[in-house]
Amino acid sequence: MHSSSLAGRIGRWSTEHRGKAIAGWLAFVVVAVVIGSSVGTVHPKNTDSSTVGDSKTADRIVDDAYPDEADESVIVQSSGKLTFRDGEFRRTVDDVVAGVSGEPGVREIDSPYAKGNKGQISADGRSALVQFKIRGDEDLAQKRVDAVESGVKAAAAKHPDMYVGEFGSASAGKEISKGFEDDFKKAGSLSLPVTLLILVLTFGALVAAGVPLLLGITAVMATLGLLGPISHLVALDEFIGEVVLLVGLAVGVDYTLFYLRREREEKARGASSKEAVAIAAGTSGRAVLVSGVTVMAAMAGMLLAGDRTFTALGIGSILVVAVAMIGSVTVIPALLSGSGKWLDRGKIPFLGRRIIAHQGTPGAGRAWGAVLNAVLKRPLVSAIGAAAVLVVIALPALHMHTATTGTESLPRKFEVMKVYDRMQAAFPGGNIPAVLVAKADDVTSPRIVEATKQLEASALATGMIKQPIDTTVSPDKHVLQISLPILGEGTDTQSDAALAKIRDDLAPEFENAAGVQAYTTGMTAASKDWNDLMKSRAPIVFAFVLSLAFILLLVTFRSIVIPIKAIILNLLSVGAAYGVLTWVFVDGHLQGLLGFESNGAVTSWLPMFLFVILFGLSMDYHVFILSRIREAFDNGMSSEDAVSHGIRSTAGVVTSAAIVMVGVFGIFATLSMLDFKMMGIGLATAIFIDATIIRAVLLPATMKLLGDWNWYLPKKLEWLPRVSHEPHMEPARA
Repeated sequence: MHSSSLAGRIGRWSTEHRGKAIAGWLAFVVVAVVIGSSVGTVHPKNTDSSTVGDSKTADRIVDDAYPDEADESVIVQSSGKLTFRDGEFRRTVDDVVAGVSGEPGVREIDSPYAKGNKGQISADGRSALVQFKIRGDEDLAQKRVDAVESGVKAAAAKHPDMYVGEFGSASAGKEISKGFEDDFKKAGSLSLPVTLLILVLTFGALVAAGVPLLLGITAVMATLGLLGPISHLVALDEFIGEVVLLVGLAVGVDYTLFYLRREREEKARGASSKEAVAIAAGTSGRAVLVSGVTVMAAMAGMLLAGDRTFTALGIGSILVVAVAMIGSVTVIPALLSGSGKWLDRGKIPFLGRRIIAHQGTPGAGRAWGAVLNAVLKRPLVSAIGAAAVLVVIALPALHMHTATTGTESLPRKFEVMKVYDRMQAAFPGGNIPAVLVAKADDVTSPRIVEATKQLEASALATGMIKQPIDTTVSPDKHVLQISLPILGEGTDTQSDAALAKIRDDLAPEFENAAGVQAYTTGMTAASKDWNDLMKSRAPIVFAFVLSLAFILLLVTFRSIVIPIKAIILNLLSVGAAYGVLTWVFVDGHLQGLLGFESNGAVTSWLPMFLFVILFGLSMDYHVFILSRIREAFDNGMSSEDAVSHGIRSTAGVVTSAAIVMVGVFGIFATLSMLDFKMMGIGLATAIFIDATIIRAVLLPATMKLLGDWNWYLPKKLEWLPRVSHEPHMEPARA
């Protein structure tokens, strides 16, 4: 019999027009890549980083008033008893000044020996700063800083007994950007072979293992190409490619596994290649469509975060899921329908025969079979025990602290960070100042000048703000910047307290004295404003994702119990992931093993990102498993038998897909950047928990306990459209 579902009809067309389906997919991928390469990808400017509040207003005022330029500092430091009064110290400073002078774009060089620059000399007299600016936008400044760094290194070589090092937005940006690129290359180069290895162990044959990877790779390539023209409308962050790779491989492999497993199961029952593909398209293909729409709905929650970065992540994630979903219901049936036995080529000796011989068996492996038997035998004990374990794992999340990761999260393997640490020790807060910005017709008026002097005195009196306090006036005298070096690392409690003092006391006093409005920006201010934004938008995003998932599952399975239970199970999974993140990164456990130093916080963007991504990806498993259970139930099985059959028949796919995801996400836990280490640990942990405790214990236990109540639909909702679940289609007998 033929499937009447959309996925079934698409699959049937693809099997009847294999050449067109395969050629069409390849043409789509090639065209997308060519278009993306032709138009390029637009990334946001560095000045667009602040998103809300005072920091956003202040940054816009500064951007409009000042030419694009990068602030740079060179520290000159003695290793012995020399101080700035000694001749060798002064000659080193003079050589640094000479080394950077005359280089393209360098301007406003301030020597610590110049009049009024005593704040550039440390309290103990052993350290001094040479400060200057490099004209140009972010890209140009980073190109120009190469020549400047050469001059600094030449000065350092002439004075081997003195320490000379450079740090600034251009020099640090260049080295850290390269570090990001190296990390991403590592993730990309490892994720593909790790995925292939896991799939080879799953299928026992190279060709079969390559099919899921092929869909994932081509979906990622096409998506990256399509994002090119989209980025000209909405600027996309540089790491969007890595998120697309993560999500694209995950769903691409998942969807293909759904097809392959069902196709092989039907072949083992005696179906021909085309019949097996038709059945897979009508069942697993339908599950792919439902899952894909649900995942995209979850990803759409990121569009409501009110932040440019989340908008970019949402667009990239939704697009790659859509592309992978379309590919799985079109090109995969075409590939499988004419495969014959070629999928089993490239068998791995010993391993291949054993795996291939058992792949048509719908039952779970021994381990999963034993777990499922125990769960179904004692469902109440299993449900209570599993829920208790998840609650215990989630408990640390109650004291989760979030903050935008600052300089303390950057690896100290970078030379610029070693320089930064020396500068921070000699000039606390000097490189992460809070900046007070004011705008007036003339910021050099006597009233504003006097108010500025009063502010400086009051700031130093707090003990939270140190020298050098720097004042900058725009060329048109309309904008004033007062740089206030604060204590702390930029995003810790000391820095937060200093920021609160500035915003609550110092800024209002300055405004009253100067008669102008002032805004506060800088790393700490931007972090605080962004963190506040995330906290205010989180309820909106959570409510949107949960509501939309509820509606989709309600309509798909015509049950009010299924979506409620799905939401509860997914929230338990996410809560456990939050607990692990807090235990590791806030409480500081496993630092030596994972290679990081705790900054006492989880990066602000991660909780919302994890919730959306994990909720979406876990729905893959949930929809797939429930579809098999509902299919069995509709074919006459009792609820208990349908649950047992559905879990057993999907155990292999869920396990294989979860291992792939955990393996790929785990790679990010090995990267040097703390943000991505957190993301890798969070995603890998949550997927592992979801595929084991949730899907193997809690889901079957709760479904058995509820029995026929699983499919309860209030009479008031009988008007909902019926989305038919494919009946089992017996293959034609010869």
